[in-house]
Amino acid sequence: MKIGFDAKRLFNNFTGLGNYSRSLLKDLSGLTASNQLYLYSPSIKENSTTSPFFDDQNYVLKSSEKLFWRSKGVVKDLKRDGIDLYHGLSNEIPFGIPHSGVKSIVTIHDLIFKIYPNTYRYIDSKIYDFKFKYACRNADRIIAISESTKADIIRFYDVPSQKIEVIYQACDPLYYHLQTKDQIDVVLKRCNVPSRFMLYVGSVIERKNLLTILKAQERLDAKLRIPLVIVGKGDTYQKRVEHYIKVNRLENHVLWLSNISDNLDLQALYQAADIFIYPSVYEGFGIPVVEALLSKTPVITSNCSSLPEAAGPNSICIDPNNVDAMARAMTDIFTNETLRESMIREGFIYAQDKFNGMSNANKVMNLYQNVFKHL
Repeated sequence: MKIGFDAKRLFNNFTGLGNYSRSLLKDLSGLTASNQLYLYSPSIKENSTTSPFFDDQNYVLKSSEKLFWRSKGVVKDLKRDGIDLYHGLSNEIPFGIPHSGVKSIVTIHDLIFKIYPNTYRYIDSKIYDFKFKYACRNADRIIAISESTKADIIRFYDVPSQKIEVIYQACDPLYYHLQTKDQIDVVLKRCNVPSRFMLYVGSVIERKNLLTILKAQERLDAKLRIPLVIVGKGDTYQKRVEHYIKVNRLENHVLWLSNISDNLDLQALYQAADIFIYPSVYEGFGIPVVEALLSKTPVITSNCSSLPEAAGPNSICIDPNNVDAMARAMTDIFTNETLRESMIREGFIYAQDKFNGMSNANKVMNLYQNVFKHL
């Protein structure tokens, strides 16, 4: 079987959507002895992150600078290359593919622009809505990265439940292998991070709800209060957070790290943290939660959207706007060693089992074969 992929994010995005594409394609490469994987992207960047796709003979790279090639023109290339099935890895498929004879699957990650439209420009929201709706209505099958996203697809686009398959995503492979204490200590020293701290990783935007952590931190007993390390940056909301820190004189309780780009450094921070806290009010999946679980760190996160799925039954999931509940959760982890050890042990087992890259790649490959043979 010849399988084509929308690889724009794989070669040009080095956060969420790009990480999903790269992780899945790497895992699929090990399952494709009788298949060829064609990667279609308007532009192809080669660097240390994308170089494996240049070196592996399982991949055939295709690019074009033609206007609208990715959204429509690529269909001609799919037919010319004899592609049997095309997978839109990031929420869209090319227009015209339903009439091309090429089967298609689309992965939908989230519908944030529908649920929080005020966080997007009006024109962007309309474009996303048009593309997502077209993909959901015209793809042969849909992969949702969580049960929460599946429910949103059904809710907003009236898609039959049986058309949607929930297949979780995996993390970067490095998170499945823990670092040594010496390796971690090197990173902490270089980043000037104390030995004990709480951790937040993510964009500093209103939906991620960082202020709730700071307010809960203030309510901790003085002997329990340890610094919060923030890995991320934002714009308007970050200014609000910085103002809150200044007004409440929290400078000594917060450490900003906005320049962490190496996943090994990030993994070291996850492993060293006493608690990872992620009080977002909406996520399509919540990959930082899984990264923390795989790093054997207790997690406090939200009880809404996909986050309970990502966190599992042994993390603490709370109302993300309830400051008192968050402060109690922090206190419980700090003061109850039995609880803490249970969260670490069971959370690690849950993440290893639920978000196993090869297992989930097998599910994707089975879906490909089912669509190719039976539709």
